[in-house]
Amino acid sequence: MPSVTEQLNFVVEKTERLIELCNALQEENDLLKLENQSLNTALEVSKGKTTDLEEKIRVLKLAKSFADTNEKSLDIKQKINEFVREIDKCIVLLKK
Repeated sequence: MPSVTEQLNFVVEKTERLIELCNALQEENDLLKLENQSLNTALEVSKGKTTDLEEKIRVLKLAKSFADTNEKSLDIKQKINEFVREIDKCIVLLKK
């Protein structure tokens, strides 16, 4: 049976190892917290960029729809003018 001194030394050694392990885990935890904070900052920056790009896409789509509308309006006006000319020709022919 081990003596009291040996048992006490054993307990002291175990306690020292636990303290060392606790310190190592604390350091690792601190590093992980810093990494987490860095990643959260990068995520926020990425979200901001995504929001900006989505807004640009929305504006471009809106501008394109206006461009298409203007183009279509011009085509429609030309068609109407052609129809009016045809109707005028028909009226002239009917009057003869």
